[in-house]
Amino acid sequence: MNTWFWVFVGYIIFNFLIMISMIFIERRKLSSVISWLTVLTFLPIIGFLFYIVFGSGLSIRVRRMISNHKLYGMEYDQQIIKYFDGAELSQSDKENLGIVKCCYNYGSILCSQNDVKIFTNGPDKLKALLYDIENAKHSINIEYYIFADDKTGKQVMNALIKKAKEGVKVKLIYDSIGCLGAPRRFFRKLKKAGGEIAEFFPPFAYIRMVNLKMNYRNHKKIVVIDGKIAYTGGINIRDDHMGMKKKLSPWRDTHIRITGTGVYPLQNIFLNDWRYVKKETFPSSYYMEKGLFPEPETTGDAFLQVVVSGPDSPVQNIKETYIKLMTNAKKEILIQTPYFIPDETIMSALRIAIASGVNVKIMVPSKPDHRTVFWVTQSYLKEFVELGADIYFYEGFLHSKTLVVDDEILSIGTCNMDNRSFNLNFEDTVILYSEKLNQEYKEYFKQDLQHCKQADILYFKKKLFLTKFAQAIFRLFSPIL
Repeated sequence: MNTWFWVFVGYIIFNFLIMISMIFIERRKLSSVISWLTVLTFLPIIGFLFYIVFGSGLSIRVRRMISNHKLYGMEYDQQIIKYFDGAELSQSDKENLGIVKCCYNYGSILCSQNDVKIFTNGPDKLKALLYDIENAKHSINIEYYIFADDKTGKQVMNALIKKAKEGVKVKLIYDSIGCLGAPRRFFRKLKKAGGEIAEFFPPFAYIRMVNLKMNYRNHKKIVVIDGKIAYTGGINIRDDHMGMKKKLSPWRDTHIRITGTGVYPLQNIFLNDWRYVKKETFPSSYYMEKGLFPEPETTGDAFLQVVVSGPDSPVQNIKETYIKLMTNAKKEILIQTPYFIPDETIMSALRIAIASGVNVKIMVPSKPDHRTVFWVTQSYLKEFVELGADIYFYEGFLHSKTLVVDDEILSIGTCNMDNRSFNLNFEDTVILYSEKLNQEYKEYFKQDLQHCKQADILYFKKKLFLTKFAQAIFRLFSPIL
C-alpha cells in the first residue's frame, strides 16, 4: 500500500475524531456537525486549516476558567429587589410573567425603576457618551467589540485618557479580532495615563493573526460610568458606525442609555469579563466596597432584564428568550437585524407566529458589508415572503439588533439574528417591559419604513441564476457562518 492510502486513512480517522469531539465534548448541534464534515470532506487541506482557525471549539479549560471567574451576585440581586417596594407591575407586565420567569431562570433578575434613552444613530450616542465620560467622578468601565484607531476612536480614547489622568478608575476591555486593525500602542496610551486595559482572547504569543479562538468574539458593547449610568446596543466606536463611510451610508443603528437598577447587571457582566481576562478572584463584596455598585438613580418607570449568552454556556439564552417572545406574540413581531440567518428553532417560532395570525415584519439592510452572509440572508427571507411575512430592505446599512413584540416588550442589544451571535459570540440584550418605550420604537420603525423597499416574491425570483446558485451553496454552511 502506498503512502497516499495511509494519508487518506489518517484523514478519515482525523475527521472521525473531530466528529466525536463536536458531538460528545462540545455538544454541537447536528446541523453544525454536518456542515463542518462537509467542509472537511470536500476541501481536504483548506477545510482542515479552516476548521483549525474557525471551527475548533472552546476548550474545557477555557470554559471552566470563564465560569470560575463569574460573579453570581446575590448581594446585587438583593439591592435590586428592595427597589420593588412601591414599584407596581402594570397589568401588561403581569401578563408577561412567563417571559420574566424564563429570563430569570437564565440568570437575569427583573430590574425596576429605570429611565431608558434610545439612540438611533451614532453621532447622538457618541455625544451623550462623551458627556457622561467627561462628568465621571469615580469609575469608567468600558467594553467594546470594535474600538478603532480613527477619528471616532481617538475622540473617545482622548476622553478616557483625560479622566484617567484626573484619577478616575478607567478599565477597558477590547476584543482581539474586532480590534484587529487598531495597533496595541493605541490602547497602551490609556495604560500610560493610569487606566487599565485587557484584550479578550488574545492571540498566541501576541502575534495578531495567530489566534485559535478567533471564531469566538466578545461582541458586547458595554459602558458603565460611576456605577450609575450604563450603555449597550449595536453602535461600536468606529467612523463607519457614525455614518462616515459612504459605501455603508446612511448607517442606521440602535443603542440605549440606562439609569436605575438595570445598571447593576451590566456592571456585573463587565466585571465577569474583567475577572476572566485579568484572572481576578476577589469576592463580590470587594467590588461593592469599591463603590462599583452605588445606590442607583431610580427616576424612571421601566422594568427590564439583561440577558447574556456565549459559547461558554450549554444554553443559548438569548436565542431561547427570543423564541419565547415570538411564540408569546399575539399581534405583531418587528425585527431589525443586519444578518438574518435563523436556525430551525427560530424559523419554527416565526412560522408558528405567522400561522397564528401575527403580523411579522423583518427589516434588513440593502447594502451588505459581507456579501456571502447577505446571499444567505436573502435565501431565508424568500421563504418568509412565501409564508406571509413583510420583508423590507433598508436603503443604507441597518445595524440595529432589535425585536418588538406586541405593545409592551422591546429587546435592544448586541445580538444579531444569526447562528454566530446565538452560538459563537459573547452577547447581551436588554428586554424592556414598557409600553412607552415600545411605542417610541414603533415610531422609529415606522420612520425607517419610509427609507425601505418592500420585497415581494418577484424580487427574489428576478435574481440572476448565479446569485441563486451562490445563495444555495452558501446556505449549506449557514450553521457555521
